Amino acid sequence: MKRVVSVSLGASKRNHKVETTILGEEFSIERIGTDGDVKKAKQMIRELDGKVAAIGLGGTDLYIHSEKKRYAFRESKALRDCAPNTPVTDGSYLKKTLEYRLIYYVRDQLGIDFKGKKVLLMCAVDRHGMARALAECNADLKCGDLVFTLGIPKLINSFRTVTMLASVLCPIIVQLPMKWVYPTGAAQDKPNTKFHRFFDGIDIVCGDYLFIKKYMPENLQGKIIITNTVTPEDIEILRARGAKMLITGTPEMEGRSFGTNVMEGVIAAFSGQSPDQMGDEEFLKWVDKVSYIPRVVELN
Repeated sequence: MKRVVSVSLGASKRNHKVETTILGEEFSIERIGTDGDVKKAKQMIRELDGKVAAIGLGGTDLYIHSEKKRYAFRESKALRDCAPNTPVTDGSYLKKTLEYRLIYYVRDQLGIDFKGKKVLLMCAVDRHGMARALAECNADLKCGDLVFTLGIPKLINSFRTVTMLASVLCPIIVQLPMKWVYPTGAAQDKPNTKFHRFFDGIDIVCGDYLFIKKYMPENLQGKIIITNTVTPEDIEILRARGAKMLITGTPEMEGRSFGTNVMEGVIAAFSGQSPDQMGDEEFLKWVDKVSYIPRVVELN
């Protein structure tokens, strides 16, 4: 049995483990939260190194992207380097490929036309593939990179502007502790009501679920949510707030959609290499082989 473990800086109460079969191979897939404790995460990764097929980095990003360049978080690189013998994944390759395709799946298979729709993408540099696809589909795109990562109350109204700002801001952002730009540990459960107004008039909300959860208002009436890493409890919260539909880029596994870092780890477990070692062409072949089917949940 191949074992894939995601070591997350997120809350331990979101832990989950399943055993499943993928392409005829038996897998144990597990998510372990460290409640924001970076030292504990490093120790856990060292202990897993060489003993599992792949290690995912959860509750953090290793890379964020501009149009032509990617930037590695200093803190996340230190986590990755704790496992010199086992492929380490953060989900960025799946975000670039699978989530790009997800937007076209939603348009072409689900019949949801993005043209002219007001779409709030929580952080475009984290979801570069999704952002590019939304722009190509002529969505009225509102990117929350400044709002939700830096606390600057200003939406960015075009993908082109995001890419211009990213080349300036990303080299600075990746030097910061992850907890300054992304909710980790207990901070994941502390709602922030300061930016509710940015959800007003929005038709579709996209991006990392923990960003959405932290900043979303009580009223999500009629909104479509495109995200990942949701639990059954998260689904009921979205339903209670009036959201219309939930779409996740990775499939349901015993009530849970795992993060892209975990599902990217499955590909690494098959290939025996990290996505960086494979390169784009080889990685895309594995994406097509595994054939992750999006999950669609009608909420209201």
